Amino acid sequence: MKPVYEDQGFEFERLLLLGSCYHRLADAGEVLVTLDAVPDGDHEAWVSSFGALGDRLRSQAEASAAAGHSASAAAAYLRACSYYASASSHAPGTSDPDRFHTLWESHRDCWDRAVATFDPPVEKVAVPYEDTTLEGYFFHTAAPGPRPVVILNNGSDGPVSDMWSFGAAAAVERGWHAFTFDGPGQGAALHRQHMYFRADWEAVVTPVVDFLVGRDDVDATRLALAGVSQAGYWVPRALAFEHRIVAGVADPGVMRVDASWRGHLPAPMTDLLDSGDRKDFDAYMEAALEQEPQSLAELRWRMAPYGTESFFDAYTAASAMTLDAGTLAQIECPVLVMSPDHEQFWPGQSEEMQEAIAGATLVRFTEAEGADWHCEPAARALRQERMCDWLAPLLDA
Repeated sequence: MKPVYEDQGFEFERLLLLGSCYHRLADAGEVLVTLDAVPDGDHEAWVSSFGALGDRLRSQAEASAAAGHSASAAAAYLRACSYYASASSHAPGTSDPDRFHTLWESHRDCWDRAVATFDPPVEKVAVPYEDTTLEGYFFHTAAPGPRPVVILNNGSDGPVSDMWSFGAAAAVERGWHAFTFDGPGQGAALHRQHMYFRADWEAVVTPVVDFLVGRDDVDATRLALAGVSQAGYWVPRALAFEHRIVAGVADPGVMRVDASWRGHLPAPMTDLLDSGDRKDFDAYMEAALEQEPQSLAELRWRMAPYGTESFFDAYTAASAMTLDAGTLAQIECPVLVMSPDHEQFWPGQSEEMQEAIAGATLVRFTEAEGADWHCEPAARALRQERMCDWLAPLLDA
C-alpha cells in the first residue's frame, strides 16, 4: 500500500482507523475526509480534527437516543469512542497536553454507552486485584451453557475499543465469550487509578483467570489468552506461570520490550544506560530532546504507564520485560506467534519466540495481503480468521 504520511506514527494510526471500519469502530468516509485536514506530523491538527469528529458523533448519538433511535445512537457512540481515543494519543506535546486524559475520558464514556446496547449484552465488571479492582468487560455470546472464553490482553497504549476489533467480536461470532481488562498502566488503571506496568504479568492474569473460572457461564477448561503489541511479552510471560489457560496468542512475539526503546539511542547513551549512570543519562536525554519538543512529549507519553519522570528509570523498567529460554520452557499450552512483514517495533522477535517455545506455531502476514506492519492494522478480517481458525480445535474440543 502506498503511504499517505511520511511520519510513520501518523501512517500507522491512519491504517488503524481504516482497519477499525471492519467492526464498525470507524467509517471510511469520515476518517478519510478528516485526515485530509491533518498535515503530516501536525499533532495539534490531529487532536483538534479527530476531537471535533468525536464531538460531532457524540452529539449525533445523543440526538438519536433522545428520538428513540437506539441502534443509530449505539453506532455513533462506537465510532466516537475510536476518534476520541485517537485524538487522546496525539495530545502529549500539544498546546493542551491534559487532553490526553480528558479525551480518554470522552472515549471511555462513549464506549460504555455503546456497549450497553450490544446484543448479546456486554457486562462491565470489576476484577479483584491486590487491594483494589481492575475494570473489565465480559462479552457474552448467544450460545447456551458454559462457554470457552478468549481473554484479550491489550498492549501498552491501545484503547479498550481495540479489543473488540482485535478478537472480541470474532470470538462472540464463533460461540465463545470474550473478556478484556485494563491492567496496570492501561486504560482506567492508568488514567483513574494511577497504577503502572509490571514485568511479572502473571500477577495480573492470574486474578483475571480466578474471576473467570468462578462464573457459571464460563467453561474453566477452555480459556485462551491473546495479546497484541506489548502484550506479545505479557502473554507468554503469564503463560509460563498460569497453567489454567489452554492456548496463547502473541501478536507479535516480544522477547525484549526495551529493543523498541534502545534502538533509537546513540551508542554513547546506551553505554551510559548500561553503566547505571542515572543522573548523567537523564541530564543528557533532557538536553538532547530540548530542541525536539514533540519527540520529548512522545517519549514522556510512552513513559507515563511506567509511572516515572526519569528517562533512566523508564528504560530500566522496560529492560526488565525480557523473556529467556528458561521462562518460555515453562509454558505448557500451545502458542500461536504472529509475524507481520515490516514489523517496526520488534522485528525478528516473533521468529525468535517461536523457536524458543516448544511446539509453537508461527503465522506470517505479508505486504501482498495488505497485512504488513505491527499488529496487521489494516487487515482485521484476515487476522481474526487466522487466529480463530487456530484457536477453534482447542476451544471447541
